[in-house]
Amino acid sequence: MTPEDQFEQDTRYELAQMGADAAFKALTLKWMQAANQHKYSYHFHSLGRPIIQYPQDMVAMQQIIWDVRPDLIIETGIAHGGSLIQSAAMLAMLDMCDAISAGETMDPATSKRKVVGIDIDIRSHNEAAIKAHPMASRIDMMQGSAIDPQLVAQVQEIAGGYERVLVCLDSMHSHAHVLEELNAYAHLVSVGSYCIVFDTLIEDLPEAPDNPRPWSVGDNPKTAVEAWLPDNPQFKVDWAVEHSLAASVAPSGYLKRVSA
Repeated sequence: MTPEDQFEQDTRYELAQMGADAAFKALTLKWMQAANQHKYSYHFHSLGRPIIQYPQDMVAMQQIIWDVRPDLIIETGIAHGGSLIQSAAMLAMLDMCDAISAGETMDPATSKRKVVGIDIDIRSHNEAAIKAHPMASRIDMMQGSAIDPQLVAQVQEIAGGYERVLVCLDSMHSHAHVLEELNAYAHLVSVGSYCIVFDTLIEDLPEAPDNPRPWSVGDNPKTAVEAWLPDNPQFKVDWAVEHSLAASVAPSGYLKRVSA
């Protein structure tokens, strides 16, 4: 066994042990519940733009993009654009590495790799900042509801021109909306890639007494995932990702497509 193989074997064992450690998981959840009171996930940037995300999930995304090597990333929910820009930067890095391996010079103008971002309300100041970013040429934005049939049809048509597709769902977090998003976009995911459903953590956080939003405990992305998975066995929760992160806004949300 090579040292690299030994390292990977040790890592798999350690992750399994960590995932089975109920006391550690309870302590982590307690920390996340406290962190949420301080809006912890709102305090990070990616390449100059705010990204409302845990840094653990940001790392998971770059690992997944590197492993999957997608041609197209579809993201519902744009906000400040940090996630779009992080994804675009990873696609640029894939192009650069492909060019180096082939002994060629990378030409961004000829790259097919794209990020499509969808949001029902792309605020003008965020749109301007995203379009002014060096990664803007790799990003296409679409305004409208992610479950609008016409918009879904447009995205499906775009996806038809790509071989490796990755999907991230992070817009409205109600059970019904996320379930419709899963039905609209998950089938676009290529085998070996992921449909990542963010903010499943809502199910594990205490109910806010003055919650003004249409999602809550019992009505959120995690309940949608739990309802959707039994009828879609070609997707499985990638527990290795979740165990490695420990603290994540997407518990049970890293859905890997394992079959056609």
